Amino acid sequence: MGLFSLFSFTQEIAIDLGTANVIIMHNNNVVVDQPSIVAIDQNTGKMIALGSQARLMEGRAPDNIKTIRPLRNGVIANFDAAEQMLRGMIKLVNPSKWYTPSLKMVVCIPSGSTEVEIRAVRDSSEHAGGRDVYMIYEPMAAAIGIGVDVTAPEGAMIIDIGGGTSEIAVIALGGIVYKRSITDAGDVFTADVQDYMRQEHNIRLGDRTAEEIKIQVGAVLENLEDPPQPYEVNGPNLMSGLPIKVPVSYQEIAHCLDKSIGRLESAILDVLEHTPPELYADIVKHGIFLTGGGALLRGLDKRLTNRFGIAFTVSDDPLHAVARGTGIALNNIEKFSFLMR
Repeated sequence: MGLFSLFSFTQEIAIDLGTANVIIMHNNNVVVDQPSIVAIDQNTGKMIALGSQARLMEGRAPDNIKTIRPLRNGVIANFDAAEQMLRGMIKLVNPSKWYTPSLKMVVCIPSGSTEVEIRAVRDSSEHAGGRDVYMIYEPMAAAIGIGVDVTAPEGAMIIDIGGGTSEIAVIALGGIVYKRSITDAGDVFTADVQDYMRQEHNIRLGDRTAEEIKIQVGAVLENLEDPPQPYEVNGPNLMSGLPIKVPVSYQEIAHCLDKSIGRLESAILDVLEHTPPELYADIVKHGIFLTGGGALLRGLDKRLTNRFGIAFTVSDDPLHAVARGTGIALNNIEKFSFLMR
């Protein structure tokens, strides 16, 4: 009994369970930052790799190994794979084989999640070892993560562009006054790049290569002050099957992303139209904050500022804003308990 008590303790972790990446915070530090993907042995149903290792297998694995992205559009699409992935990610935080700590966790979820989707996240978290599981909406976590006082009477507007969803929310007095959650986000941008390259250059690209194009030359304006150099990609020609090399410019990516960014602008306009006048004045005064990986698209803040006449600002380290906010909420759970699900 004494030995059991010695190794029995509660570990507190904050999880940004994203469509593209899983980020885990522990003791105010990012301890896990891995792609949201697992490799499953189809014969046994067991996970053989996760995160970066599983991503290396994507598009290369033999028939008996299947790579799975358990989350789609910000919600769990494959319950079993999500549970195995969560268990594996949590194991990276505490790799000891001798004992398993009791887990207290805060998990962020899209603001547009249904009750069924919220239940799925809670069940997966509990099955992965969570004893006390709390959930917080992504835009609220992002606001806390960039230093916004979410309990203040002043309004703040946050746009978190993740892998599966773009979350747009107006926050005041500890609540979300109005929100929109749309699927025009990182995965859609990647698909736009693949479609463009196929139609314009007759080249077939995988998800990883299209993602790399976004990172290297991703932009939403066709005139940038500090433009990146064209990025060369290799792939098979759709007509001949022979290998070809194609240089891709940022102007091409800005053109192919234009429709998706236009839908994002429409969603932002809808939120602004439904914002009460007093909060609208606060937003105009303080500007609108951009977080998430999509905020790193070159020229996005400038395009949106020109479109709406309101200052848009990319937060510091936008990729980890939601995770930071989730960690802060975990460390101050009594203060932010009214925000939890």
